[in-house]
Amino acid sequence: MPSTALGEFVGTLVLILLGNGVVAGVLLEKSKANGAGWIVITAGWGIAVLCGVLVALALGAPGELNPAVTFANVVAGTRSVPDALGHVAAHMAGAIAGATLVWLHYLPHWAITRDPGAIHACFCTAPAIRRTTSNLISEIIGTMVLVLVASAIGTTGVAGATPATNLGPALVGALVWGIGLSLGGPTGYAINPARDLGPRIAHAILPIAGKGGNDWTYAWIPVVGPLVGGALAALLWSALSAANGVPT
Repeated sequence: MPSTALGEFVGTLVLILLGNGVVAGVLLEKSKANGAGWIVITAGWGIAVLCGVLVALALGAPGELNPAVTFANVVAGTRSVPDALGHVAAHMAGAIAGATLVWLHYLPHWAITRDPGAIHACFCTAPAIRRTTSNLISEIIGTMVLVLVASAIGTTGVAGATPATNLGPALVGALVWGIGLSLGGPTGYAINPARDLGPRIAHAILPIAGKGGNDWTYAWIPVVGPLVGGALAALLWSALSAANGVPT
């Protein structure tokens, strides 16, 4: 395991605890946030990303928190395969742990929530309209935007500064909020294989009162889509940077 795996684990745990936590707060019965809506969910996820990245950075990790970002870094040549595998393992473990804490935090609310779909949504994503190709394309596009813009944020040429100096995590959090508002409607914008698969595994194994099925037939889309989107964005950004002489 790379020395940065601990930071990636804890950062991902914080990401999922706060991200899935806001979904649970909005969807579960008798929660004080019940019915607060999509704006609150997308804002909460943006803040969750900010907090997770800050924790990971403080622990000496790069703050990828996302196998699609890690894979994009491998494609771009900035992350070795052994380190990438260690980070992905940390992301998955952190996501499962974070989802477990969401279950514990909202423990009395599961049994009184009558909709198994709402319970499922507190852990992982599902499409608004189930169309395999369209859902896959949505996840690819959303993750391409994530990786492409995050690459721009982390480039020394941004506003003539270093990698957005100390604003990087906040800007990435704002980016995720924007993706949720603009592109999140079709699939719930997983844009992160660990964010979806880790909590889906937790949903499957935890004794959650009132839960339904795990929708494993859909589960590959929020894994494959982000990986493809991240790789495409890395290739596109490398080509654009090379063509315009932008330092990376």
